[in-house]
Amino acid sequence: MARLWRSYLGVLEHYPWTTQSTTTGVLMGAGDVIAQIAVEKKDSSNYDYKRSIRFFLFGQIIAGPLLRGWYLTLDKLYKGNSKRATLLKVLTDQTVFAPSFLTFFIGTMAVMRKEPVEEVKRKIKRDFMPVLITNYKIWPAVQLVNFYFVPFQHRILVVNVVALGWNTYLAWKAERQDPEGEVH
Repeated sequence: MARLWRSYLGVLEHYPWTTQSTTTGVLMGAGDVIAQIAVEKKDSSNYDYKRSIRFFLFGQIIAGPLLRGWYLTLDKLYKGNSKRATLLKVLTDQTVFAPSFLTFFIGTMAVMRKEPVEEVKRKIKRDFMPVLITNYKIWPAVQLVNFYFVPFQHRILVVNVVALGWNTYLAWKAERQDPEGEVH
């Protein structure tokens, strides 16, 4: 395990964007796998592989690079990890990034399912507040610890590890169906 960790750190040092994006993609995809198998109780006959691929691609291509860029921006805005800088990072993260990202996530996943524009809008309107409220129950505390104690290069990994559970929730929320069987 120590050898694997050292290998990861070496790759992270040489290829930070790619490593963090790939890690995000893998863990977002894994969150969907967990949502389908453990939460939704799907078996191999009704497992949606395309859905898991959508989550992986969203993490790899969008969320991973976005998170790295966001954390670089926060570190430029609020230098260091003093208590004040940490609190400002968390406040900015939760008032600017979280609402924007969650809206974008809900909408993008609907677009990736090729839903009509009106359905995308309805989905955002229906799911945004419950997801944001759940976000506020988890992420401010995680980010407080993350920004204060964790070195920059490991912050996305910390977020991704915690996000495995969060991604499971997001996958379930983004892909849940109404009583008539339609995806919402």
